[in-house]
Amino acid sequence: MSDALYTAVATSTGDGRAGGRAVTDDGLLDVTLAIPKSMGGPGGATNPEQLFAAGWASCFHSALKAVAAQQKTTFSDSAVVAEVQVHPTPEGGFTLAAALHVEFGGLDQATADQLVQAAHSVCPYSNATRGNIAVTVDATVG
Repeated sequence: MSDALYTAVATSTGDGRAGGRAVTDDGLLDVTLAIPKSMGGPGGATNPEQLFAAGWASCFHSALKAVAAQQKTTFSDSAVVAEVQVHPTPEGGFTLAAALHVEFGGLDQATADQLVQAAHSVCPYSNATRGNIAVTVDATVG
């Protein structure tokens, strides 16, 4: 693989997702983790899936803006909502599924759909998960 443009470093301590702590090497992210109530935990703190969803939504949004600029396409407003789900596997483990919902202002539906597909082909999170988990992407114009 070619030279990395950036390397993110985070360390998990304690009990991981069950009350542990995650900290980045620069100290800018320092969170306590908790299992969500819907999974039988206490809730009250973030969890890895929320962090993954936030990262993917932000990364996808940047990819979307870059693709639009490259294509000289403008729009009035945009938002990316990432939903990351945890599903049990038949073997007793877990897997993820995701849905990315992109909201646009000032675009027609065909252009919005094309931009979303183009962003999905360049976003690092999308590329990392492609073929590994179920992912859907859609666009809504308003």
